[in-house]
Amino acid sequence: MFASDPPDPVRYWPLADLVVRTPRLELRPDDDAGLAALADRAIDGVHPADEMPFLEPWTDDAGNPGFARGILQYAWRCRAEIEPTRWSVNFLVRDAGRVIGMQTLAATDFGILGEVRSGSWLTRSVQGRGLGTEMRHAVVGLAFDHLGARAARTSAFADNVASRRVSEHLGYTPDGVEHHVRRGRPAMLMRSRLTPETWQRPAWTAEVDGLGPCRELLGAPITR
Repeated sequence: MFASDPPDPVRYWPLADLVVRTPRLELRPDDDAGLAALADRAIDGVHPADEMPFLEPWTDDAGNPGFARGILQYAWRCRAEIEPTRWSVNFLVRDAGRVIGMQTLAATDFGILGEVRSGSWLTRSVQGRGLGTEMRHAVVGLAFDHLGARAARTSAFADNVASRRVSEHLGYTPDGVEHHVRRGRPAMLMRSRLTPETWQRPAWTAEVDGLGPCRELLGAPITR
């Protein structure tokens, strides 16, 4: 019997080797062990019960037995549907090796439109330390400096002051509003847009490794 070579996930799934590093954080596309750790953190709370920062109020199910499983299933679904014309990459955010949140970067027809969208959340125990700003800078830097994006969009409800402050800090400009029903009541969603020219770059530069093999999957130009 001949020993077989160990499996190499990067051969078939290049995102497995992608990493973005900031002064305090490490962002990697979701993996199953990290998702389980994130689900454990989410059970402890993401926001006060009388607030709802998300368009889909998924945190209302935190007390249900299937809540943690739902976080994994959502991430698996996003991962399974990634293709060059439509993708949503959920980066697990780690601080000193501990999973503390999720930062999403998504796009539709990126190779043609050159635009990305972002969304994120942090567990309550680490909020208020500027980490939300740092992780947003990380994916914006990935998009603009490495993928060649021409614009980045995000949105937040009018009463989500923390998220809106992050956007303002980075240099996003208003891009219209939307009206939605949230927990049975009307709510205003504020859209924002950022370009490489308006981005208020931080004093540091994100370190990106493992991106080359991911470009085709993300519909990004192949660099030579």
